[in-house]
Amino acid sequence: MASARPKAPLGAVEGHLARILRSTAYAALDRGWSVSTRRCAGRPGLERAAGAATARRQRVEEVVPAAARTILSLRDIGYELPQAVADLVDNSVSHGASRVSIDLHFDGTDSWIRIADNGRGMDTATLTESLRYGSMRDYDSDDLGKFGFGLKTASTSQCRRVVVASRRALSRARIEVRALDLAQIERTNRWEILIVGPAERPGHLVEPLKETTGTVVLWEDLDRILDYKDPWGGWARRKLLDRAEAIAEHLGMVFHRFLAGEVSGHKVEIHVNGAAVDPWDPFCRNESGTTALPEHDFRVASDEGMGIVHVRPFVLPDKGEFSDASAWQRASGPLKWNRQQGLYIYRANRLIQWGGWSRIRTIDEHSKLARVALDFSPNLDSAFGINISKAIVKLPTDFRDDIEPVVNQVARIASQRYRKGNETRPTGRTGASPMTPRPAFPAHPAPAASGLTPPATATTTRYTDHVLSAPTPAGSTGSSIEPPIRRAIEAAAQAAGEQEALQRIVDSLRRTAPEVASDLGW
Repeated sequence: MASARPKAPLGAVEGHLARILRSTAYAALDRGWSVSTRRCAGRPGLERAAGAATARRQRVEEVVPAAARTILSLRDIGYELPQAVADLVDNSVSHGASRVSIDLHFDGTDSWIRIADNGRGMDTATLTESLRYGSMRDYDSDDLGKFGFGLKTASTSQCRRVVVASRRALSRARIEVRALDLAQIERTNRWEILIVGPAERPGHLVEPLKETTGTVVLWEDLDRILDYKDPWGGWARRKLLDRAEAIAEHLGMVFHRFLAGEVSGHKVEIHVNGAAVDPWDPFCRNESGTTALPEHDFRVASDEGMGIVHVRPFVLPDKGEFSDASAWQRASGPLKWNRQQGLYIYRANRLIQWGGWSRIRTIDEHSKLARVALDFSPNLDSAFGINISKAIVKLPTDFRDDIEPVVNQVARIASQRYRKGNETRPTGRTGASPMTPRPAFPAHPAPAASGLTPPATATTTRYTDHVLSAPTPAGSTGSSIEPPIRRAIEAAAQAAGEQEALQRIVDSLRRTAPEVASDLGW
């Protein structure tokens, strides 16, 4: 009688089945079928085999975005010139700079803007990585950067060629230079940057790095700034000068804590065309009439966990309580009094929203003295919806509900102060128009090499009283109605911060309907 065939060990059987399963899984995947490991549960050998087959045979195909089309689309991410410059100053502060210099040089089509700092600088690999869209680097908890896009998107929103030079060590004179050139990318349709050799580097690029470490960002081919038919004309020159004023005003606002030395370890000096930028304190804390209300802390949840938002409300002095008229005028800010009321939102001590109530309440003339500081750290970015340009802030719904009583309280106190000031303020007209000139930011004298010269006083005047206060011509039929109508229009424009818009309307009215302008005293 034949002896029974010995049974194979269980492990050997599973190994044989595993090989069969792998072969079957490969064939199934090749035919587009799915493979499930559910029936292999509890059988480690079979489970691993099925899983390995699925993982090994998952087919992928890399899809690289078209460089030329993508990079041109990213130019329109929403930067204005002052915001674009501020994004680069963010990088300077994050890299330990104590001084940042912004220079605007007019030379027709060869005009340029330079942002230079004395920070830590970058080595070759870091410099190259900094010009990658979505660059990979670690961010500190108080870092002003976020997505790895700022340098590129901010720069190309204003120019077609950005050149970056950096020096890492004082002990070495070596300066690394790379360039992101849209013309090159349009030609090749490849994500590539240019290595700029010593012979190709203009003097104004490397000059700031001769005696210090740091980084220089140079914008060339300023197609979004000097978009005039005659790039060599007087209008183009004046526009670049005006842009210097707007940049200085903006930087003084968003970096006011760094400029004033209020951020530990981050005191920064900023110069625009050689002139120091002064900090603009939205809360006028140096005025004795400013009232600081009780502070509050609120817990807010984000993708990174829980965080704290610190809230500090202020009520500013009424006009008659300010130390002088110039202090009152300066406190009105870039947007003027009505539009500057509201929330001032800081991310890592950098101002990212200035004014407005974020849908908690509406802007009101009576509450224009109310301003509220909100501070949060970058770990709450997802909760506040921070975007690449850091220009959009969305309050979390629960947090908005939490701070509404605080906002209503500060608005109520501000309204009481405003009404009290109106009761005690003298009334009546002395002949001057209620519309007052907006003083221009002090003209920044350009360094000798900048090519910029400050314009004559007449070209920088924003408003003059006599423009909107001309006497009504004798015999005009509008003399009886001019005062209330014109005064109401001018007062409304001033309250809305739209004096410049009104000036354009008046100029147009004089051209198209001079008799109406005359009747209104314009």
